Amino acid sequence: MRLRGRLAALGLAVVCVCASAACGADRGSSQEPTHSLEVVSWWTSGSEQQALTALLDAYRTAHPGMTVTNGAVAGGGGSNAQVVLAQRLLSGNPPDVWQTFPGGALRAYVDQGQVADVSDLYGQGGLAAALPAVIRDGLTVDGKQYGVPTSAHRGNMLFYNIALLAKAGVTVPGANYPPPTFLGDLAKLDKAGVTPLCLGAKDPFTTTALFENTLLSVVGADGWRRIAEDRFDWNSGAVNDALHQFGQILDYADPQAAALTWDAATKKLAAGGCAFETLNDSAFGELVSAGAVDGQTFGEVPYPGTDGTYVAVVDTFVRARQSQNGRNAADFLAVLGAPETQLAFSRAKGSVPIRTDVDVSSLTPYQRSAAAALRNGTVLWSIVHGEAMRPQFQQGFYDAVGTYVRSRNAKAFRTTLTDAMGRQAPAK
Repeated sequence: MRLRGRLAALGLAVVCVCASAACGADRGSSQEPTHSLEVVSWWTSGSEQQALTALLDAYRTAHPGMTVTNGAVAGGGGSNAQVVLAQRLLSGNPPDVWQTFPGGALRAYVDQGQVADVSDLYGQGGLAAALPAVIRDGLTVDGKQYGVPTSAHRGNMLFYNIALLAKAGVTVPGANYPPPTFLGDLAKLDKAGVTPLCLGAKDPFTTTALFENTLLSVVGADGWRRIAEDRFDWNSGAVNDALHQFGQILDYADPQAAALTWDAATKKLAAGGCAFETLNDSAFGELVSAGAVDGQTFGEVPYPGTDGTYVAVVDTFVRARQSQNGRNAADFLAVLGAPETQLAFSRAKGSVPIRTDVDVSSLTPYQRSAAAALRNGTVLWSIVHGEAMRPQFQQGFYDAVGTYVRSRNAKAFRTTLTDAMGRQAPAK
């Protein structure tokens, strides 16, 4: 967890310290015509690069003659990109636009005055009316919008290799797949000599996401709302149950997990190296990019015990409040919000358009079902991706999960998390 520690130190400096140029007098974002734009993201895997290219191509088509610098930084979940970004913000040298998430992650930038109000874009092309209310609320601070989303991923998904399940005599999971059955199937796979669970633990967000989904399966949507509202009892028996299940599942994880990134683990599932993987449906785009075929090579179901909920992982771009290319940054965000851009992006990424007025009939059957879940299910924000809570709590959640992975001690988990909650700044 050393990378997360570096991120915490830098991130908290950005949130809490105003000694740098980025936190000083606001120079504003220039609206003078220029021909440059820098875009920082963490999209570097096969499917992610295809999706990012779709965004950049849409912008170049709408605004010919622009020189776009792709500042993508490798690292699953954005951990490395956020370290680089924090350093640049502290030095007063922000990129024109950068990737983040709604909710707590976005608010941290807004509170420090580092991102621009983009509410005017929400009046263009019907964007405001086309977003689900819960998503729009996550992008809104004090009645103003500060980011434009590209699409939504469903965080609480479980993917599986069809041939390996058949080899172990495991029935292909269906709707309402029960957690006890999942544990039993992991045991069957292990007994059959199949690696039961893919895990790209080199990217810490994957292990933390496994716990996030396990916790949701125990506490349900109501418990999740209490977490987001800081009313949850972390000393409850439900937390003990979730940690116990999490530990049992980890016992079936790939022995090579520590050496694998999220996309490498996903490719391993596609190649028949392991049977199950829980991840947001970025994995869907990566599986397809690797040549796997949904319904033939692999399949997917909501994570056991979480049917009816949609843990939203909403990639969002913000523009710097201080930028020499402010006009271009605003134009880029406007292109992101267009229905045709969202559809092209989702086709490559495995996500679904965040706009409810986009016709998704040209997307895959899985993506159409995910779009229906987003539009009709119970939408919850992810802790792992910094949406449900502020960055201090997110960091504490990572640290607490890491503590439990090493110690298998529920008390140590609680102590680590309680310390983080004590550090968390009060909500505004």
